[in-house]
Amino acid sequence: MTQAVRAALIFLAIGMSSPAACAVTYTATLLNSPGILYSAAFGVAGSSQVGNGRGPATGNNTRAYLWNGTAASGVDLTPPGFWVTNAFATFGSRQVGDGYGQATSFRDHALLWNGTAASVVDLHPPGFVGTYATGIWDESQVGYGDRIVGSGFQRHALLWRGNAASFVDLNPAGFTTSLANDVWGAAQVGYGSGPVTGSNYHALLWNGTAASAVDLNPAGFSNSYANGVSSAIQVGYGLGPSTGGSEHALLWSGSAATAVDLHPVGFLESRAEDVAGTSQIGYGRGPATGDNMHALLWKGTAVSTIDLHPFLSSTGITFTSSYAYDISADGNIVGAAIDANFLPYAVLWTPIPEPSSLALLASASAIMALARRGRRLSDYAVHPRSRL
Repeated sequence: MTQAVRAALIFLAIGMSSPAACAVTYTATLLNSPGILYSAAFGVAGSSQVGNGRGPATGNNTRAYLWNGTAASGVDLTPPGFWVTNAFATFGSRQVGDGYGQATSFRDHALLWNGTAASVVDLHPPGFVGTYATGIWDESQVGYGDRIVGSGFQRHALLWRGNAASFVDLNPAGFTTSLANDVWGAAQVGYGSGPVTGSNYHALLWNGTAASAVDLNPAGFSNSYANGVSSAIQVGYGLGPSTGGSEHALLWSGSAATAVDLHPVGFLESRAEDVAGTSQIGYGRGPATGDNMHALLWKGTAVSTIDLHPFLSSTGITFTSSYAYDISADGNIVGAAIDANFLPYAVLWTPIPEPSSLALLASASAIMALARRGRRLSDYAVHPRSRL
């Protein structure tokens, strides 16, 4: 290796690890509304963000929140008759999640909102004891439901079109359990297990019906999970012999054979949560992060990894860990950050292009007219993907 090549590689490595050297930098905004001590943001689309909050303002119950870029803009989406609500995704003016209370006979019901508590639509279909909505795109919502089978329960992935009666059971033949996490266009993603998977969990891709399910589990992986979808790209994570049993962030293009391992050097585990355009987001930890979880951004490869955690320094609070859960078409990212007292804060990372990138951004924005739906944390608010 020549000295010039070595110097170039060192320069590249420094550029990849330094936020200041990235083509795009980020500003971090904390979304904790007044009277909220614990919060997390799970979904983003356009100027809207959704998530959960708990504190004196909510009677210390977890409540679904909708923000518009600031902490002061928070709207509590909890309808009358509900004790607890969660919001996990947004698209346009609509939001999805779940809740329970007197209104649901204290059973979890999947919910759809249109920006206010009063606009709530109960998506809970007959035959299920509990349902949860986790993703939304245009007129479609996805999630999962629990139904009694014999003396036990089965969890099935579900697809809705705006009301309870429209539900479609996506659970494929040969599977006893499945969940849907995200939807984009005609595609839905999630995971499931059953006799056909040897009772391991396999990432799944659907096209609107149970029979359309595609098993995305790559060779060398015993378990995999799909969390996000955009256009023809799916993201999630997996583990197995090829990863030494550690979780690795994954990217697919419609089949198991297309899997790309996004796991960065210097990390012990990583997960991808969502995708928009050429960007993927999630989190990971290892020696490179002091063994704390850090929010991460990828551009299709492991070597493209950008650590979003350092951008939190602008908030004036010292955070020990962070998580990225969702990304919008215009590059806004939401998630959560944990401080030294283990308090979680909802976070919005907003991209700030360098001056040299502004001309390209202006050209790109002219054709970026498509909107995208927006999407774990502590005992106060459980992300739907952690409920199995």
